[in-house]
Amino acid sequence: MGATIAVLGAGSWGTALAILLCRNGHRVRLWGHEREQVEALVRDRENRLFLPGVPLPAELVPTPSLAHALEGASDCLIVVPSHAFRQVAEQTARHLPPDLGVAWATKGLDPASGELLHTVSQSVLGERALAVVSGPSFALEVAHGLPTAVTVACADHGFAERIARLLHGGRFRAYTSSDIVGVEVCGAAKNVLAIATGIADGLGFGANTRAALITRGLAELIRIGDALGGRKETFMGLAGIGDLVLTCTDDQSRNRRLGLALASGASLAEAQAVIGQEVEGVVTALAMHRLATRLKIEMPISEQVYRVLYEAVSPETATQTLLEREPKAEFG
Repeated sequence: MGATIAVLGAGSWGTALAILLCRNGHRVRLWGHEREQVEALVRDRENRLFLPGVPLPAELVPTPSLAHALEGASDCLIVVPSHAFRQVAEQTARHLPPDLGVAWATKGLDPASGELLHTVSQSVLGERALAVVSGPSFALEVAHGLPTAVTVACADHGFAERIARLLHGGRFRAYTSSDIVGVEVCGAAKNVLAIATGIADGLGFGANTRAALITRGLAELIRIGDALGGRKETFMGLAGIGDLVLTCTDDQSRNRRLGLALASGASLAEAQAVIGQEVEGVVTALAMHRLATRLKIEMPISEQVYRVLYEAVSPETATQTLLEREPKAEFG
């Protein structure tokens, strides 16, 4: 018999990971905070709102009760938007035994403090094993069993291996890392950069521009990741360049689609309404702007995304600002 796992968050990514875990022989309790949505999951045996067309395995039990989801669970995986992460972690802490480790597949920063999520977890969940799951992975492809590879990062190598073993199987590969800082920085920053590439493509700037934005965006990601203590090899791995390329180039990316919509003249509210799901890059752009300002780190592409989202600067003006920057050495 496999493990009993609590997956907290019934969006597209939480549901996809819950399906994957069931496929790997485990039992999953999938918690959602909206009772009506959970009742629909039970009734339809499908997440028609966020992951339509993919049946839920019999081993997946949806529940609106956090206590029920965590009762007797051997493992806990939090998969909620970054703005809800702290609140869910606080609620989860009331039901966790002291020796139970926690992993999360949330990509972003705490919007209030700008902290990486492992820092939030340490303050809220106390001394326990903590791990992050990140990498180039669209929910629908994982749910359909298409080949995917991710990184599981944790300072405790044994716990990283445990979470990786739970996820690893069939067409899903999970690699381990001890660089939780680097992996989290990559997962947050790439969403902001994907909005930038969506804007550029929406303005018709072509493949040359897209490649330049991804490459220079990677330089920004490395710059802030290095300042926070991440390791450079992480930025060149699955969680770094892998997830950056995926999110910037494929229209399954909500962040990229937001950029495309903004370039077409839609307002931020209109673009978000059409997408209909959380677009992590929006809240992360603000948190990243504050973080870069505090650390005195130059992030021109991310800065222009912030200005488009929060200062009513047009996509055309933001792009022109980048083009008018003084020439400089690529490295150094």
